[in-house]
Amino acid sequence: MRELVLDTETTGFEPAEGHRIVEIGAVELVNLMPTGRTYHQYINPERDMPQGAFEVHGLSEEFLRDKPVFSEIVDAFLEFLGAARLVIHNASFDMKFINAELEWVSRPHLPPEQAFDTLALARQKFPGSPASLDALCRRFGIDNSARTKHGALLDSEILAEVYLELLGGQQPDFALSSEPDRASVGSFAPRRPLPKRGKQLPTRLTEAESAAHRAFVAAMGDSAIWRKAGL
Repeated sequence: MRELVLDTETTGFEPAEGHRIVEIGAVELVNLMPTGRTYHQYINPERDMPQGAFEVHGLSEEFLRDKPVFSEIVDAFLEFLGAARLVIHNASFDMKFINAELEWVSRPHLPPEQAFDTLALARQKFPGSPASLDALCRRFGIDNSARTKHGALLDSEILAEVYLELLGGQQPDFALSSEPDRASVGSFAPRRPLPKRGKQLPTRLTEAESAAHRAFVAAMGDSAIWRKAGL
């Protein structure tokens, strides 16, 4: 299965109020393994940058002024997305912005079921506990010291580590399936059977201990499980 761990940065909270996406970052996973492929794009929002948003991500109006607008990057963005499942922390926020941007350039919305929300998963697994990305990094011992500001690609890389921990922190199936796109999420390599001994080890029970055990089993009658097992 191909997944993209994705994050956006914006000028505010609501596209209905004229706020726009200013940065998109994504990390590609196939069968829960990072492939090394990433997507990263700064976007000119064609509007001012509110001070509150600037304090979160540090992207100024001046920095973004010479970056492409969304209509100029939409084709490459959609080509990278393909049909991959989008793994997003607080998916409803990012999806409403992505779909607003797509609508403004007359492109179809991404379906809600294409997104998987790690925030909802974290709240389900740890009810009542903080579920922010920073809080989950602390819980799982993930180094997020480079995260002095929010950044779409850096946050996607950190979220990819958090996502694997939320799934159980197990090593995924590396190459057991010849059809990776049909592998189910959360499938892991089967446990290897233990090797058999070539020669059975001698018993460490003394004769007195064996006799005491036989007497104990005899006293329990014919229904004793040890008697049925021949012990």
